[in-house]
Amino acid sequence: MGKRDYYEVLGISRNATKEEIKKAYRKMAMKYHPDRNPGDKEAEEKFKEAAEAYEVLSDDQKRARYDKFGHSGLGNGAQGFTDVNDIFSHFSDIFGGAFGGSSIFDDFFGTGSGRRTSSRRAYRGEPGSDLKITIKLTLEEIATGTTKKVKIKKYNKCPTCNGTGAKSSSAFRTCSVCNGSGEVRQVSRSIFGQFVNITTCSNCGGTGRVISEPCPACSGEGRIYGESTIKVSIPAGVSDGSYMTLRGQGNAGKNGGENGDIIVVFKELPHEYFVRDGDNVIYDLFISFPEAVLGTEVEVPTLTGRAKLKIEPGIQAGKFLKMRDKGIQHLNSYGSGDQLVRVNIYVPKKITSEEREALNRLQNMPNIKAPE
Repeated sequence: MGKRDYYEVLGISRNATKEEIKKAYRKMAMKYHPDRNPGDKEAEEKFKEAAEAYEVLSDDQKRARYDKFGHSGLGNGAQGFTDVNDIFSHFSDIFGGAFGGSSIFDDFFGTGSGRRTSSRRAYRGEPGSDLKITIKLTLEEIATGTTKKVKIKKYNKCPTCNGTGAKSSSAFRTCSVCNGSGEVRQVSRSIFGQFVNITTCSNCGGTGRVISEPCPACSGEGRIYGESTIKVSIPAGVSDGSYMTLRGQGNAGKNGGENGDIIVVFKELPHEYFVRDGDNVIYDLFISFPEAVLGTEVEVPTLTGRAKLKIEPGIQAGKFLKMRDKGIQHLNSYGSGDQLVRVNIYVPKKITSEEREALNRLQNMPNIKAPE
């Protein structure tokens, strides 16, 4: 079973900030910590899964590679924890020492010494949703990389109101529910201390204001549904099922909210001649028995055209001949794979009487007859 998407593991969007990533990880770590779930193997696996997701998404470089190429783009970049004790030592910056110490509760719930830092998020509209598209690629396109133009239907920012959803800049009033803060706070107490639950105001969507006069073109949404053309630059070496993320090119958000992303999934088309093996390609060459015995020079297809290949006398069926650097470019790296030519001896199903007579003369000759 393949790994789950790291954003799905932490329950966050693909445009989540570092603070949101950290907060989501804290929540998961506390929920599935082994001390709270003694003997629960499933909880322990989820605890380690969340730690691995945080390790990647909290690192800008790893996150960029993951967003572009998914799990295949990380190589050995994700630690893949096997012991919960490794997690505690690796993430001491989050928990401030061993799990269960005062720092996590102080920071997250505002308990302990009473010190609590808070930052007010500046909300702006409702974020747009992500889109997922599939692009089919030939081996030739995968071998060297390509650029595709794709037409998709999605929400785009309303040009009339510039995405605000309002008829004019003065067509707003302060939200009466949150008094313009964009947040609604609820305080509760438990055995762990005081919880401060901060949620986005549902009345204004976190903007702190509501529209009094909606834009007539988009009916107050700030976006219009229509067809768009996007350009996708695809690097060489992608694999079937791998994906890349086009940040900010998904559905436009409501009332000026951030755009979602487009997740581009690659599908490798079957090839007439080649079978892919990693970054190598395999080609089955058929030659006649006389050619195998005497040797010859043949012309074979490659991903970039045709090339000549020398067949040495006495070659055996099943032997592989290597054509260096005629395969697929390595993803995000230098060099290319090879083309492997598998030699097959062609055996005809029908022959003439003249050919049969010639074969009968040959079959008992000492160098032609198979050894016993």
